[in-house]
Amino acid sequence: MLFRCTLEYLDMRGTATASAEIDLQKEARALGDPTRHRLFRYIAEAGGPVGVAELTDLVRLNHNAVRQHLAVLKEAGLVLEEVEQRSRPGRPRLLYRLAPEVAGRWGTPGAYAWLASLLTDAVRRHLEPRQVGRQEGHRRAAELAGGGEPVGLLEIEMERRGFRPARVERGRKVEFVLGRCPFADVAGSDPGTVCQLHLGLVEGLAEGLGGFDVERLVPKDPRRAGCRLTLRRQGTLAGSRS
Repeated sequence: MLFRCTLEYLDMRGTATASAEIDLQKEARALGDPTRHRLFRYIAEAGGPVGVAELTDLVRLNHNAVRQHLAVLKEAGLVLEEVEQRSRPGRPRLLYRLAPEVAGRWGTPGAYAWLASLLTDAVRRHLEPRQVGRQEGHRRAAELAGGGEPVGLLEIEMERRGFRPARVERGRKVEFVLGRCPFADVAGSDPGTVCQLHLGLVEGLAEGLGGFDVERLVPKDPRRAGCRLTLRRQGTLAGSRS
């Protein structure tokens, strides 16, 4: 039995390694073109999502050529494409940003740099990780305020951080199942610190954005993911029994 389980584990590990190698090969091929590499670097270093017109000005190619390069980067999983949220008249633009799971590869800033800066701040100021997370949540809420519906903004923020959130709604209750922990290596050895920081982050976003309260965060094995974040919308919804 133990031998069979060991073989199954090694087979799964080998499959995961092979898949990762294939992904890296796709990324490398996409970045092998100098123009695509320049577009990728610009998107990775931008402070927010970038539009096609801005990228067209950067490389001085026509709109269609830039869109084709962006399609290759998107297919390789290097960038994400999203539709602009806008209240003014006109057709929403397509925007591009670095795919969260690429952070730390190909010379891009890694997610761990953000985590390290928050934990360093906690040590320096003698604060608990949850307190530092809440303060960071307040800061992000101030930047995001007015950009859309609060729970939707939270979901976008979790996607941007690389958590792969899946949303389930039941009346006023909203549950997110997190399909990935971007800090699995650290959380595996010290889940209390990392999970408390993330809980504080969500609480700070809730306090800053308004519209919902945080009920609980149920941690799971960070290497398998599946943590559950439960929220409750404020106010009442028509037809809700919750």
